[in-house]
Amino acid sequence: MAETAAHFEIVDPSFANLIKPQAQLEPLFDQCIWSEGPVWFADGNYLLWSDIPNNRMLQYVPDLGVSIFRAPSNFINGNTRDLSGRLISCSHGGRALLRTEPDGTITTLADSYRGGRLNSPNDVVVKSDGTIWFTDPPYGILSNHEGYQANSEQDACYVFRLDPADGSLTVVADDFAKPNGLAFSPDETTLYISDTGRSHDPDWPSHIRKFDVTGANTLTNPALFTDIDVGLADGFRLDREGNVWTSTGQGINVYSPSATLLGRIITGKKTSNLAFGGPTRQRLFITASEMVYALEIKAIGLQTP
Repeated sequence: MAETAAHFEIVDPSFANLIKPQAQLEPLFDQCIWSEGPVWFADGNYLLWSDIPNNRMLQYVPDLGVSIFRAPSNFINGNTRDLSGRLISCSHGGRALLRTEPDGTITTLADSYRGGRLNSPNDVVVKSDGTIWFTDPPYGILSNHEGYQANSEQDACYVFRLDPADGSLTVVADDFAKPNGLAFSPDETTLYISDTGRSHDPDWPSHIRKFDVTGANTLTNPALFTDIDVGLADGFRLDREGNVWTSTGQGINVYSPSATLLGRIITGKKTSNLAFGGPTRQRLFITASEMVYALEIKAIGLQTP
């Protein structure tokens, strides 16, 4: 797979400080059906991601290439790491939030709320206090393409906070059509959450909202951060300066903390998610339809465990 020159659209001059205009878009893999959930393991120098419809997770190691990490995966979607570096995953098939222990054992952290099964946990982040925040839209139960078709057992599509210390599961937002990606600001005073309801209804939202995070780990002051002009804000991450790098229908849009569109990275494909990695967190890994790409940038991504 040959590298190609990345296509950047500079909307605001400051975008040039975040990218390397001559950088090459490096294809790492091209045999997914729908690639998702990239997570970088700095201590192991490798990338994991999900290929949801193929029911597997894949691993990329620089200079060694791509191999199967887990198959079947029970239709894993989003992934992150907890404060101990353990893999935290959203399972569509299990309708559960899972943790992979150091010995490879899989622990179910949450699979029900108020007596009903979760819909299909989608994306997940871990706060610096160890709490785990995740979204629960119905994508994994709408058909057998990314999970197992079933009826919802919940009243809505919630955003949850899990406290692993006592196992308590709390709804932090309940007014989304289909909550999807989520990420904290660098100081964790703001939580960004996308709504991808437009995936199944043109009149439903395709935007990112922001919330203030209180000292009691509740969300207040909901506000629109930005509408997405092309496609959906499926997954996103923030850099060290608080800029929001989000997937769209044609690549990556980058917004300042004040929601100014700074520029775009055009992949030409429906793009699902991204992760910062490499030794200095200046290598951007992009999951886009059947592809996984890497791109060298100037911006520094927020550190993960």
